[in-house]
Amino acid sequence: MKVIVNIQLKEGVLDPQGKAVHHALSSLKFNEVKEVRIGKQIILDINETDKNSAQKRVEIMCEELLANTVIENYTIEFPTC
Repeated sequence: MKVIVNIQLKEGVLDPQGKAVHHALSSLKFNEVKEVRIGKQIILDINETDKNSAQKRVEIMCEELLANTVIENYTIEFPTC
């Protein structure tokens, strides 16, 4: 089963990488961009057939390793294709 974990910094946490990209976009005259926040996406292929069990296991993975829950939020998706 494929599982997608999207991780992003919580609102209010400084994102220096996002600021650098925003500055670079402004330098290239992409002035319509108001803000940039950088995140990460982790795609897992796990041996699980039950979506609820997979959800619980991936939540544990996120809490213990994949995300720093002090400064990051995460979402878990199950793609249909």
